[in-house]
Amino acid sequence: QLQLVESGGGLVQAGGSLRLFCAASGSISSIKAMGWYRQAPGKQRELVATIDNGDRTIDADSVKGRFTISRDNTKNTVYLQMNRLKAEDTAVYYCNSRVWVWGRYREVWGQGTLVTVSE
Repeated sequence: QLQLVESGGGLVQAGGSLRLFCAASGSISSIKAMGWYRQAPGKQRELVATIDNGDRTIDADSVKGRFTISRDNTKNTVYLQMNRLKAEDTAVYYCNSRVWVWGRYREVWGQGTLVTVSE
């Protein structure tokens, strides 16, 4: 099985930066893509950014030009660099992995890390 552990969340002022980390362990070879999602209070979970095994990335419109997803395969870690943070970026950020197991795709989630942006 694959396990994901996020870290790097915290409190930051608007305009500041944070870097989130997602460390993967276990069935690394099953990973097809990694990503970050977020869920703000009272809202549905939404995509932030994804990166596949070819390093192709997809960013949500709301974070384009401010957030960057990247990965270090030697460390089995995915990063989310968040710059020029806004109050509306406040949310629990979840690391996600799409894995190929038993002949189909499955989604694996981390426990989440809280990002709070103060005005």
